[in-house]
Amino acid sequence: MTDDALVIFTPSGKRGRFALGTLVLSAARALGVDLDSVCGGRGICSKCQIVPGYGEFSKHGVTVAADALSEWNAVEERYDRVRGLAKGRRLGCQAQVMGDVVIDVPPESQVHKQVIRKSATERVIAMDAATRAVYVEVDEPDMHEPSGDFERLSRALAAQWQIEGIEAGPEVLRRLQPVLRKGGWTVTVVVHQGNHDARPRVLDIFPGFHDGPLYGLAVDLGSTTIAAHLCDLSDGRVLASSGVMNPQIRFGEDLMSRVSYAMMNPGGDVEMTRAVREAIDSLARSIAAEAGVDPGSIYEMVLVCNPVMHHLFLGIDPVELGQAPFALALSGSLSLDAQDLDLGALNPAARVYVLPCIAGHVGADCAAVALSEEPGKSRDMVLIVDVGTNAEILLGNETRVLACSSPTGPAFEGAQISSGQRAAPGAIERVEIDPATKEPRFKVIGCDLWSTDPGFAEATAQTGITGICGSGIIEAVAEMRMAGLVDASGLIGSADQTGTARALPHGRTHSYLLHDGRDAGGPRIMVTQGDIRAIQLAKSALYAGARLLMDEFGVDKVDRVTLAGAFGAHISPKHAMVLGMIPDVPLDRVTSAGNAAGTGARIALLNRAARDQIEATVHDIHKVETAIEPRFQEHFVAANAIPHAVDPFPELARIVTLPNVSFNTGGGGSGDRRRRRG
Repeated sequence: MTDDALVIFTPSGKRGRFALGTLVLSAARALGVDLDSVCGGRGICSKCQIVPGYGEFSKHGVTVAADALSEWNAVEERYDRVRGLAKGRRLGCQAQVMGDVVIDVPPESQVHKQVIRKSATERVIAMDAATRAVYVEVDEPDMHEPSGDFERLSRALAAQWQIEGIEAGPEVLRRLQPVLRKGGWTVTVVVHQGNHDARPRVLDIFPGFHDGPLYGLAVDLGSTTIAAHLCDLSDGRVLASSGVMNPQIRFGEDLMSRVSYAMMNPGGDVEMTRAVREAIDSLARSIAAEAGVDPGSIYEMVLVCNPVMHHLFLGIDPVELGQAPFALALSGSLSLDAQDLDLGALNPAARVYVLPCIAGHVGADCAAVALSEEPGKSRDMVLIVDVGTNAEILLGNETRVLACSSPTGPAFEGAQISSGQRAAPGAIERVEIDPATKEPRFKVIGCDLWSTDPGFAEATAQTGITGICGSGIIEAVAEMRMAGLVDASGLIGSADQTGTARALPHGRTHSYLLHDGRDAGGPRIMVTQGDIRAIQLAKSALYAGARLLMDEFGVDKVDRVTLAGAFGAHISPKHAMVLGMIPDVPLDRVTSAGNAAGTGARIALLNRAARDQIEATVHDIHKVETAIEPRFQEHFVAANAIPHAVDPFPELARIVTLPNVSFNTGGGGSGDRRRRRG
């Protein structure tokens, strides 16, 4: 038996070995994990709450036993009795490491709160919401013409609003008679009219004329983040947008690791279902509070997500999605009761509409992107890339549309990066490196100044400089390539080879020192050879997926590229092109669609016809399966080079001349080091 244990923190991915008996809070501080504590570890403030994960975690190569943490102590017992601890939570200042363990730091326990960059994109949407309120006058009962109050309400809705064949749940039926009589046989009815042949459903009923607001939620359930937009169903206004980290991260950072967790841990799928439903329910409450509205006035929710999230949200074991032929339990759209999905924050009668999935690895979120961006109506060849932990890619024009998913992994989100972190105040998000001096400058989230600008230190004193997020690491690696610090193979040169003391030895490789904050009590932020490799793997998967669709379509180039997703909105097109993340096109033909999946969810929430449209569209989209396509591996290997081993990038060459250096020999590099910057 060893006298130390491996501790892995999520969502940061930071890990280390610690002596048995080490407090979780102490381990977090030693690794630079963002775990809050105000009371000095006395179990008073509750800021250091953590969620341990148990079972087999194939992604991390560990099995967490039930006794991986010490048992509850008197401090935790007292805190739970007085203030309450959510099920499964521990206090990091009290729980001791007793074995290998995976520990999730929930958003509220993080000092630097996650910045969920999934704000609503401005969009003109034709209003025809599935849920609306109508005022009706109902005939009074007549002894000579016996009929029920509900039947007479049904006739009134048909005659006055052409809403026929209504149905209602027990709660509405229980309240129907007193409400009709209180309103003097006039009522306002909240009706949900789904698409297709679904019968209209009465969700609520009020006496007389009632002009109270009706709200809906458009939710984008991603592998890493959950984003929601609260909309007014009368005019489509977005009242608030908010998001949280997906708590399933503690079971695995990517989709396949979560499928693996479900396979290896009996009941693991139920555990992940409960976690994500609780997160969405909590998000609904918080976004309503932010907008100053009653969550009970939320009558409908539209959800988009990838297939694994789709199955786990619905309570379906995703195991079949982890192996060929990647069969979905169901692919069509769904309309369900919110109560059946444990969404108690919404109105008790609220309905949930889930967009259809396209195929086993291309989900409802990709369908929402197709609804938002309409590649099938484009005259030119458009490539749409929804960049995330699992990238989903669309290619097409008005002749046909192809789709695939590509397992990019979490590196683009700042995970698996040595100094990486999620987007939060203090995280480096922009980088520039002078090609002559090799000196960097950068911007951090929460400050508009560059690090070389006067006043930068004072402006960032509150947040500090804490790490580097996804957009920052992309720019850093691309800038290192343009400055001759990294060669085409992705190898970082030594100080002698690159001419800068910032190239430091790191084992058998080298790292680039981006920022040294140790004098001010901060971290030393490096770009390591391992970081470069993680970005190469992620960008290779992305490019290979796009290239595979181009092969299938029979084209060698695209006319324009649209970067979708919260992360895609913050990627510099030039830096993405330098890395070889996307095919070569003129930079002015690379645009951002913002959170296109969230926009598609809003369109489906606010326009019933859009639901019919996307349900028809998904049948016309041809799915290409990257997991079983041999050419994907060929493209992946070639795309490891920066920007690419064989594909020419003539448009990129017009604005950037990449140094012809090579660091895989003992020499000082070779080739022409002259370059110009765009």
